[in-house]
Amino acid sequence: MSRAAIISDRRITGLSGDVIAEIVTELGPLWHERHQAKLASKPRKRAIGAGAKHRLAFVDRLLATLVHLRHATTHDVLACWFGVDRSTITRAIAEVRPLLAERGCTISPGVRLRTLAEVIYPLGADGKTGIVDGTEIRVRRPAAGRKDREAFISGKNKQNAVKTMVVTDGDGRVLFCSPTSPGSCADITHARQLGLVQLLADGPAVEILADAGYQGLGAQTGGRVVTPLHRAGPPPRPPRAHE
Repeated sequence: MSRAAIISDRRITGLSGDVIAEIVTELGPLWHERHQAKLASKPRKRAIGAGAKHRLAFVDRLLATLVHLRHATTHDVLACWFGVDRSTITRAIAEVRPLLAERGCTISPGVRLRTLAEVIYPLGADGKTGIVDGTEIRVRRPAAGRKDREAFISGKNKQNAVKTMVVTDGDGRVLFCSPTSPGSCADITHARQLGLVQLLADGPAVEILADAGYQGLGAQTGGRVVTPLHRAGPPPRPPRAHE
């Protein structure tokens, strides 16, 4: 069921069913050959092929790897989808990724964007629009007695979390992901701590789209950050006419 759902919706892997079938045909025998060679290279008490069989076929291993690479889906979630243990997913991804890299499915060489400044300046030079937003990842509650224990409680989600700021281009491609901060830190505060305001105020003319959590940055950056209009409340109702 998971296999059919993933293949039928191109948004999940970014690949059509025909392309996935082509990759399976090309890499499946290679994976099987390497797996058999790995088994034969070790001293064994049983013959090759004896014992429990794989619960995850190569096509499922490939799909799990593609979903993980495209959406950064955790191994735990993928294990639930495919009905296997998390360690099986971890091992499958470690086996399939090198095969995809040899086929050319890897990050192309060139300029790597490692800092926020390396993102803002190319966007301005190319006249492209950027999108910034904060995202939270739930974490285990810090141990009792830790001084900053309450700093990880997110006011938005009411849970212990860490927060990171992500910058993408207009097509949704991730350009920058910041180091994490405690979940209690507001999105706008996190952006200021990372130096986004200073970079936009002193840097090139670039348009950055943001949600209401960044209201106020537009005035501090010369209008470079565009956020929804602030509404204090519903407009007052007109007085009713008296008869």
